[in-house]
Amino acid sequence: MLISDMKIENLSTEQMTKLLYAGIRDDNKNGDCIFVPGSSKAVKYRLPTAVQLYKQGRANKLLVSGGVTWEGQPYPEAIMLKNTAISMGIPESAILVENQSLHTKENVLASLLVLEREFYLHTISRLVVVSSHYHMRRLYLTLKTYFPNWINYTLCPANDTITTETNWYLTDAGRARVKAECEKLIRYVQLGALQDEDIPID
Repeated sequence: MLISDMKIENLSTEQMTKLLYAGIRDDNKNGDCIFVPGSSKAVKYRLPTAVQLYKQGRANKLLVSGGVTWEGQPYPEAIMLKNTAISMGIPESAILVENQSLHTKENVLASLLVLEREFYLHTISRLVVVSSHYHMRRLYLTLKTYFPNWINYTLCPANDTITTETNWYLTDAGRARVKAECEKLIRYVQLGALQDEDIPID
């Protein structure tokens, strides 16, 4: 079913699972850069996956993105991610920083210039993308909508403990987060802000 034809009130637990998680798997391909958008807990949940991928040689550069300064944190998301990545053994010279964006769409748009200045966009063939599993569909469609169409993506979901494919529906917090994400995804596609996609939810 096309995302644009979906209505959140009609989706079952199984269908919401398929909408956000179906087909989101690491294909084990290497890329030109590992891309990590920020969040309030990106340092805790997303960054370890990105660091592991870097140390495995999946890409030679790590791009951290995010300009929000969350309560209790001294720096914007990207700076927190950069500083922690360095403490985990990533060379500072391998880290690219985008620290102006305030949400997912801006993570993508603001990172375009960073990638252009580092690589030239026409030379990039693949990004290795790291985010929370439940967020990955929307991030992927945002990249496909706004990035050049010759760039491919390897999707590497990070485990944030309560919104994995197999446990999100077991807690009120997990259910609330996934339902809100489904609502955002459907609304943005219907508005035309994200390209549509056919998801086999039945």
